[in-house]
Amino acid sequence: MESINRIELQGVVGNSRITQVGTSTVLRFRLATNERFSYRDGSVHEETTWHSVTAWSGKGMPDFSKIDKGTCVHATGRLREIRYNDSDGNSKSFYEVLATEVRIIN
Repeated sequence: MESINRIELQGVVGNSRITQVGTSTVLRFRLATNERFSYRDGSVHEETTWHSVTAWSGKGMPDFSKIDKGTCVHATGRLREIRYNDSDGNSKSFYEVLATEVRIIN
């Protein structure tokens, strides 16, 4: 059986940071997605989820300098787990989206 690891997110950038790794440019940003739903009593609830996204310059990527706080983007990529040990030696992990395509939504 073939496995699939694909994620698509569209939301608003919270913060972003551009860094150089060798000759490549890397953009790391937080992306907020919102989900709105109604309870049975008719009240509306909105839930925001924050995602960590990493994008490397190249094909399918816009000018990273145009992506900053408040920019609406559509990101496609794969989900990966990052594992590390904190300063106390405890094992920690978090998930990030490794983007293969990022589009700015006007």
